[in-house]
Amino acid sequence: MGGLHAVRAALGHGGRVHELRVDVRRRDRRLQTLVERAREQGVPVRRVERRELDALAGGANHQGAVARVEAPSARPESELDALLAGLEVPPLLLILDGVTDPHNLGACLRTADAAGVQAVIAPADRSAGLTPVACKVASGAAETVPFFQVTNLARTLRRLQDEHRIFLVGTAGEAEAGLFEADLTGPLGLVMGAEGGGLRRLTREACDQLVRLPMLGQVESLNVSVATGICLYEALRQRRA
Repeated sequence: MGGLHAVRAALGHGGRVHELRVDVRRRDRRLQTLVERAREQGVPVRRVERRELDALAGGANHQGAVARVEAPSARPESELDALLAGLEVPPLLLILDGVTDPHNLGACLRTADAAGVQAVIAPADRSAGLTPVACKVASGAAETVPFFQVTNLARTLRRLQDEHRIFLVGTAGEAEAGLFEADLTGPLGLVMGAEGGGLRRLTREACDQLVRLPMLGQVESLNVSVATGICLYEALRQRRA
């Protein structure tokens, strides 16, 4: 993992960083602060030439710091019921159907963390997982937001409805109701499809309500991470009103 912000986020979740390598020629305050934080946590720090960091980062912009970290992993579906049963507030879940770009997954996780989402759910097939790219874009949210990959998304959605009384709101460009007209205040699962393909048929049919985002310009759709941010913050606005 490379980049000052990504490494700092990883250090914020103690135990994940096993080694930090930094540019031997850099002595600026930002890098020194990172080094001091690593040493406080007992993380070995090595000062190396920039070309070694370039090779480790695989061409990515590492900003003079590359860490060897233990990557987070998706949680087993069996833990989802216990998580929901332990909540003291109405659940707010984000369900991603067919999001295969790890950059988009990372951005969605980051927004989910900011909006107070208790879990992100995605299918195990045809879906991005917690790759190094997704974790770097998530900037620490891959560790703070429980991420579940399930074998049968449609079945999981039905179980959320039947056993946990979660209302599922999916997004679709042709929906009659607008996002701002929907009631997003109760136990809620926000279901987002990939840009272009949208929700798969079984996922769409499982939703209790479909809504559309207002589109006033010439573009037909938004990037899924952007659309997710709009929907989550509308839900947050309603739930805090």
